[in-house]
Amino acid sequence: MNQLAIIGPTASGKSDLAIEAALEHNAYILSIDSLAIYKEADIVSAKPSKEELALVPHFGIDEFYIDEHFSVDTFLKLYLDVKKKCEADRKNLIIVGGTSFYLKRLLEGLSPTPEISQEIAKKVQMMLRDLPQSYMYLQKKDSEYMKNIAPGDRYRIEKALLIFEASGKTPSEWFSLNPPKSVIQNLDIYEIDVERDVLRERIRKRTKKMLDAGLIDEVCYLEHKYTREPNPMKAIGIVETLEYLDGRLTKEELKEQIIIHTAQLAKRQQTFNKNQFEKKVSLKYETLQEKLASLPWD
Repeated sequence: MNQLAIIGPTASGKSDLAIEAALEHNAYILSIDSLAIYKEADIVSAKPSKEELALVPHFGIDEFYIDEHFSVDTFLKLYLDVKKKCEADRKNLIIVGGTSFYLKRLLEGLSPTPEISQEIAKKVQMMLRDLPQSYMYLQKKDSEYMKNIAPGDRYRIEKALLIFEASGKTPSEWFSLNPPKSVIQNLDIYEIDVERDVLRERIRKRTKKMLDAGLIDEVCYLEHKYTREPNPMKAIGIVETLEYLDGRLTKEELKEQIIIHTAQLAKRQQTFNKNQFEKKVSLKYETLQEKLASLPWD
C-alpha cells in the first residue's frame, strides 16, 4: 500500500486534487477535516458533493454526530482502521485536508486517551460551562500539568478534564503511563502553494456558495437539534450564523465575517504547515496536479 498526504489552506482545492489522484492511482481518501467528520454539517464544512463522494470511497467524513465525542486519539484509531481496509482491498491511500494537526499527530504520535463514555463526555461539557472553575479544579489536582495551560484554553482544559474524569488519574500520571507512539514513520507530504489574493477570492466565492446553498437553514437545524453546547457548534461559519440569527449581524455582515475569519484560519494553517512539516514539497496547484498524475504507484 502506498500513501501520501495533500495539505494546504482552506479553499485551496485539496479535495479536487485528491479525488483526481485517487481515481488515477486506485486509492481511497481519508479526510483530515475537523468539521467534515460530523454528520449533517454539510454546507458549513464545505464537504465534497454527494456526486464527488460517490466517485471514490471517502473516510473521515460523516463519521460522528455533532454531540458525539471525537478527539485526535479517535482519529488515529480511524486511520488504523482505514489502513487495514486499504491493505485488504489492495488500495492506496491519500490523506487530505486542512486540519494538519491530525497529520502531525500521525507522524509524531499521541498518548492514547482513556475510553470516553457518553456520560463522561456530557459531564465534562457541563463542567466547561464554568471554565474558570474547571481550570481551578484541575489546578488543584495537577498544578504541574496546568501551569502550561492558559485559563481560557478551552480545548486543553476539556482534554485534561476528560482524562481525569474517565481514568481517575491526573493528566501528568496518565501521560507518564501512556507515552506517545508514532503511527506513520514515513510519508510524502505535498502542500498546495497558493497566493494570498487568489486564496482570498476563492474564500469569497465559497462563502457566497455556502450561503446560497442554505447555510443559515443548516445552522438553524443544527442548533435546534444539538443546542450551542457541543464544540463543533463553535466552528467558523456556525458562530457567525448564530450571531446573525441573534440579530447582531446583517446578512451582508454575516458573509463578510465568515470571509474574514476563514482568511485568518487559512493564514494560521499556512503558518502551521510551514513550521511543522520540514520535508513537505510545496508546489503550485497545476504543478502538483502533474506531479500526482506521474506517481509511480501500482
